Amino acid sequence: MGASNRLLILGLLGSMFLVMLSIYHWDMLQRKRGELHRQQEQRKQLLREMCGGNGEKKHILDDMTDKELENLIVDEKHGIIYCYIPKVACTNWKRVMFVLNQNEPYQDPMSISGELVHMPHQLTLLNSFPRTEMKVRLKHYTKFLFVRDPFVRLISAYRDKFQRDNEYYYLNFARDMLHLYGGQPNPPKSVEEAFASGLRPSFYNFIQYLLDPQTEKYVPFEPHWRQMHRLCHPCLIQYDFVGHQETLQADAEQLLRILKLHDVIKFPPSYDNMTSPGWVWDWFRTVPVEARRKLYKLYEVDFKLFGYTKPGALLNE
Repeated sequence: MGASNRLLILGLLGSMFLVMLSIYHWDMLQRKRGELHRQQEQRKQLLREMCGGNGEKKHILDDMTDKELENLIVDEKHGIIYCYIPKVACTNWKRVMFVLNQNEPYQDPMSISGELVHMPHQLTLLNSFPRTEMKVRLKHYTKFLFVRDPFVRLISAYRDKFQRDNEYYYLNFARDMLHLYGGQPNPPKSVEEAFASGLRPSFYNFIQYLLDPQTEKYVPFEPHWRQMHRLCHPCLIQYDFVGHQETLQADAEQLLRILKLHDVIKFPPSYDNMTSPGWVWDWFRTVPVEARRKLYKLYEVDFKLFGYTKPGALLNE
């Protein structure tokens, strides 16, 4: 066989290999998309089952105040409603919603500062519309939310708000925790003094605060630790997409594809979450088992609605 024939055969074999590889990758991509679709349908079916099929028997706005709708962000341009939950990738999703309201070509969401998207009036809220217009948008727009393991979300909230130099959260929450549960009859008057003295509420102090009946007697939980279902009302609003923090990147890509935006915008990359059972246990080891059980009851609806496994190892020590 001549050299030219050998080269021709090798070229044909190489081409066949590339075609087969391309088919394999396409097949794997389709399998992955199919699995994500099934997972999404399971999440929505679970909500329907847990909510008892009560959604929208009468209009959801009939019994809801504007205050209860303050977490719903509207993108008029693309017909999207996003219910944001603090400590569940909400800064990055707000960046995406902000960018989508600008002119094309869209900016990289990561070029938008987190401070900007958390400022008032930077994003359009559903409750800024008259009631009749809210109803139209809730009926016709694509609605989505992202959720997270409730206990892991609490750990994230504690780390962010009480292990950092945050004057607002110190004055409005941490001082009371130190006074009521931390054995400090007269806590420092500023976060700088407290940190200089090595004083900050422990994670257990935070849990004691959440479990104290007096905490919610007059004022609802602060949004960073308010139950997710109380922020987004999934038994009243029929969401078209339910994302999980634990599968954030895959879910974000799938959602943008559903919205036909995957070619024009990319969801910001996220760091892997340290959510191993051992990591969670390290945080809860200082919390008495009875308090853990009460905490689970406080967040049980979130666990059940969104398909998170009851943390038996923490509750049955």
